[in-house]
Amino acid sequence: METGKQHYHLIAAALAAASLVAALPESAAEQPAPGQPGFGELLIKAAKASPGCLGIETGRTTSGTLVIFAWFEDKKAIVTWYKSDFHQRAMKSVFPKQNFNREPLPDMPEGSGPILALVTLRPGEKPPSSALPVPMQTIGIELYTPLPGGVAVGGRFSPETVRIPGLRRIELKSAAEPDR
Repeated sequence: METGKQHYHLIAAALAAASLVAALPESAAEQPAPGQPGFGELLIKAAKASPGCLGIETGRTTSGTLVIFAWFEDKKAIVTWYKSDFHQRAMKSVFPKQNFNREPLPDMPEGSGPILALVTLRPGEKPPSSALPVPMQTIGIELYTPLPGGVAVGGRFSPETVRIPGLRRIELKSAAEPDR
């Protein structure tokens, strides 16, 4: 497997395993499992199509950690993704011995949002056990919401649909001009 494709599949497996539904044309039996070729594309497509998903970006840190930035409109949207058939099948295929029959985010107030789900995965050389099909050392999810303020010069990282109170917007051209 090419390094770039392996990177993408591991990112997708991280989101599936840890992230908080789209009806895809393939049946569950025809869909690749996490870590298999094609799964990443399906997972990203499903997450983006999930009601209230505002956008997704992926990347890799200098230390090699794979990162997914998934923005959701509010708690309802992230819970909808968590409970989706696609996401539930993915989680159960990566962690078959875990019970996912719980209410997610019980301490988060309704209406909370927007929410950034920051999913991180440190790849491993091989799966940590025969029960886990994805080679990983760690996987984690952190949830964030924007604070008021900040500045966007010429653009920003988060999708334009993410509301950031008090965000200053400056055109790149005007930022390069001297103050008067």
